[in-house]
Order: sequence, then structure tokens, then C-alpha cells
Amino acid sequence: MTKRLKIGVLYSRVRVEEKWIFSAMEKRGIDYERLDDRVITFDLENPAPWQTFDAVLERSISFNSGLYALRILNAFGVPTVNKASVAEICGDKLTTSTMLAKAKVPQPRNMVAFSTEAALEAIESFGYPVVLKPVVGSWGRLLAKINDRDAAEAVLEHKATLGSAQHSVFYIQEYIQKPGRDIRAIVVGGNVLTAIYRKSEHWITNTARGGEGEICPITPEIEALCLNAASAVGGGVLAVDLVEHPEKGLMVNEINHTMEFHTAQPISGVDIADEIVSYVMNEARKGHHGKE
Repeated sequence: MTKRLKIGVLYSRVRVEEKWIFSAMEKRGIDYERLDDRVITFDLENPAPWQTFDAVLERSISFNSGLYALRILNAFGVPTVNKASVAEICGDKLTTSTMLAKAKVPQPRNMVAFSTEAALEAIESFGYPVVLKPVVGSWGRLLAKINDRDAAEAVLEHKATLGSAQHSVFYIQEYIQKPGRDIRAIVVGGNVLTAIYRKSEHWITNTARGGEGEICPITPEIEALCLNAASAVGGGVLAVDLVEHPEKGLMVNEINHTMEFHTAQPISGVDIADEIVSYVMNEARKGHHGKE
């Protein structure tokens, strides 16, 4: 008799996406367990309780909590969506950019510096305006558009004063004059499920920051670019964010490994949650066959 697969869903808060995922699992009659990352613990000497899961879907809001959980689960031999290696790349904008550059995937020009003096020199070499990004962060937080040298000196000094390890890495990106929108595409496995424009009068177009969604047709160029970007970071369940450069065309701006899709699912009519559940079940079956 075939063993019934057991799935874990690691989460921080039950947002609308998690509700949709839980509902999709319940409709399919899947044996799953909700794992609140605020209360779970891992005994590194006793992996057995975790090895009862055939796969775990990670939906943590905290990058650190999610990443360490994935590392532990992968070390225990538990398949995860996404893998720890993918989360490690996507959760760090600089590492994502490095992997995209290695794979020759078009992206905005980026420079990195490790001191305020070197960062100012890099910024001046770009010309103003430029964008200064935290290497770790989401929802468009802590992004700074720097319009002149005075602003550059003030922001760099502020970051240096904050003193954390992350703030001592200066990740500088060219400012792209977007047409009031960017594109978010949802990639699951080898499929680009759907894409939306995120429109805003503000230069930050995240829907979490008030950007509005509108369906974006998936052209062959968008599909190829998204699949190449997903492959560059290790694949899985990803949101690929694209920008339209006025001279150079479409470019990959960021890739998110625990994406929100509360705007994309209703606008597109694509059941993204159910597609994610299908992917998780396939990963669980692959891992299960490997154990047999």
C-alpha cells in the first residue's frame, strides 16, 4: 500500500496567500500540518519528527528564520520548497545579482562597495540619480533614490552609523526611468504562470507600497527571460520582477522566493496557490521515491 504523503507548511502569519494554500491542500485532501515559525523548535540531535514530512513549503516572513529552517530541514533530508540554496540566493539582492550576471541574464547595472568612501566614488561614477538598496529586505523598504552628492553623503553616513553588517555593504544600482510600472511574473517549476504590471506614480511600484496591479501578457521574451532568471538562482517557486529600460529593454530587477500573490491571483484568474501545492506534491513524491 502506498504511503500517504505528509506536507508541512512553515509560516509566520496566516496572510491571504497562506489561506489560499491551506484551502488548496484541504480541497485535495492532503495530509498537511501548519508549522508556526514563532513556536517550533529543532532538536539537531533528533531529526526523526521532521523526517515524517515528505516535503515542507516555506512561507516565513523572516528571511533569517526561513533560511535557517530550510538549512536544517535539508540537512535532515527533508525536501523543501524552496531549497535552502535558492532561498540563500534570492533573499540577498547582491547574491541574486551575482548569479544573474554569471548566467548573463540582463539586469540593471550594479556596483558594490564596502566603505562609505568607495561607495561615494561608485555613485559618482554612475551619475545621479542612483538607487541604494539594502542587500536583504522586501516590500520596497529602505530603498533610497539619491539625487545629488549631498544626499549621497547623508544616506551613506546614516547607513554607516546604523552599524549592522548588512549596512556596511553598499549595493548601488542605476536608476531606471520606468514607464510608471514594473512587471511581476510568477514562475513555478518550468512554467511562467502569469504576470502583472505593478503601476504607481511613485518610483517604487510594489503593491505593498500602494502600487496597483493589471494583467501583463506573457510574451515569448518575458517567458524566456523569467525562465533564465529562475534557472540562474536554482529554480522552484519564484516571483521574477522585471523592469523596462527605456534603451535596453526588459531586465530582471529582483527575484523573490517567498512571494506574495494576493494581487496576481485574483487579477489573473490563475489559481497560483493550487499550482504551488501541485509543485510541492511533486517534490514530495520525488523525495519519497528516493527513500524507497
